[in-house]
Amino acid sequence: MSEKELLSEEKEDEAAVKEQQGPGDEEEYEDICYICRRPESKAGKMIKIPNQICICADCMQKTFDSMNQSGFPMGDMMNLNFGGMPNMPNMQNMPNMQNIPNIPNMPNISMIHLSDLQNMMPQSQKLKKKKKKEKGGEKPVLDIKSIPAPHKIKASLDDFVVGQEYAKKVMSVAVYNHYKRVASDNGDGVEIEKSNMLMIGPTGSGKTYLVKTLAKLLDVPLAIADATSLTEAGYIGDDIESVVSKLLAAAENDVERAEHGIIFIDEIDKIAKKKNTHQRDVSGESVQQGMLKLLEGAEIEVPVGANSKNAMVPLATVNTKDILFICGGAFPDLEDIIKERLNKHSSMGFRADLKDKYDKEENLIKRVEVEDVRKYGMIPEFLGRLPVIFTLDALDEDMMVRILNEPRNAIIKQYQKLLAMDEVKLVFETGALQAIARKAKEKDVGARALRAIIEEFMLDIMYEIPKDDNIGMVTITKEYIENTGGPVITMRGFMTLPGQGMA
Repeated sequence: MSEKELLSEEKEDEAAVKEQQGPGDEEEYEDICYICRRPESKAGKMIKIPNQICICADCMQKTFDSMNQSGFPMGDMMNLNFGGMPNMPNMQNMPNMQNIPNIPNMPNISMIHLSDLQNMMPQSQKLKKKKKKEKGGEKPVLDIKSIPAPHKIKASLDDFVVGQEYAKKVMSVAVYNHYKRVASDNGDGVEIEKSNMLMIGPTGSGKTYLVKTLAKLLDVPLAIADATSLTEAGYIGDDIESVVSKLLAAAENDVERAEHGIIFIDEIDKIAKKKNTHQRDVSGESVQQGMLKLLEGAEIEVPVGANSKNAMVPLATVNTKDILFICGGAFPDLEDIIKERLNKHSSMGFRADLKDKYDKEENLIKRVEVEDVRKYGMIPEFLGRLPVIFTLDALDEDMMVRILNEPRNAIIKQYQKLLAMDEVKLVFETGALQAIARKAKEKDVGARALRAIIEEFMLDIMYEIPKDDNIGMVTITKEYIENTGGPVITMRGFMTLPGQGMA
């Protein structure tokens, strides 16, 4: 192949890549070295070889230096076909190859894995560039006028979340103050501290749903991590810094956008200190210690597109000082610690307190204090970086009835929409809603039980209704939920029939 043919082939490959990436990709993304995984902004101008592979000058120089120290003859290098790669030319025909001085030997080429380069997608060697700061001064990423006021944030949460008035108020104020802090100017020497949150509530009370709704309303990237999978660095499990990597992925590898996102760490009570153990607590106190720098604010190098660091993925530096951390957990048995603190008096004598005085108080968790959480197993340094601590109420039957039909995307509205596609109207009687809430309350798993119960009773209806085009309306009765009757089927001719066959 002549030099002109080689150059024309390379131009065709570059044109094909540009067409695949789109017109704006070159300006938004930068190349990454295939060997050291550093972006072009750190490693300098990349050397491009066929198959759209980029190698930085340092790695190329190291390769040439290693050639001088090995016994591999240069003549064999000229005849390599690099693992049978279809687009890799013979080294003898490469332009300007004769101008490379003093390359007598060839190292072990497997260090670059050239046989794998042909299967590598060009976009995987791209990282989104950071926006350059303007000379006239750095503009704030967030405009303080565009941040919704706390009452507006809470009003938006009311459309999706029933009850939990105190929790919604606390979250609205904390989020509002956090993004005011991000947009503020520290020129006067007053630096506002982060308002990281710790939410405590029973399972199924809406902790994760509140955070998801909040992130959607604010249009910021959200990463949800499970603390049960986190371990100390060097042990099996997810590294602590992997939560930041998930946030970067949620921000589509845009570092600047990720640095103003929200990280929700669920099941935070599972990393409490283990009591009476003589082994290294790699998934408890050690994880709390490792999270201190994330909560406070630090520059973390995280892998792009992976949960763990390795030589095959690029690294990006993310500053966590403006990332809002929200931790949530059910904290089982925390009520016992609260009872122990509240029962100050002796259980004997004239001023004795009954031991079961607080046993029937359903929302005893509302009386929690920082000291109670510390006794549970959370270290003081960790709690000090979560200044906003609040609780969620346990769901009663009335709240569950409201959850069934009041939110914008309530469960009943979802089934009504499904049957409306079959031109059938779905109606739930008030007694049926109360019966569903009563059954869900008995399961003691919060709002999660509502969906399971409705799925059970709607199975036969969703299966039988499409068989008959004459059905116009289905009414779910209390008797059907209590297994003493069936739903009421209304035909399009306004004749009502009891649906005993579906019961």
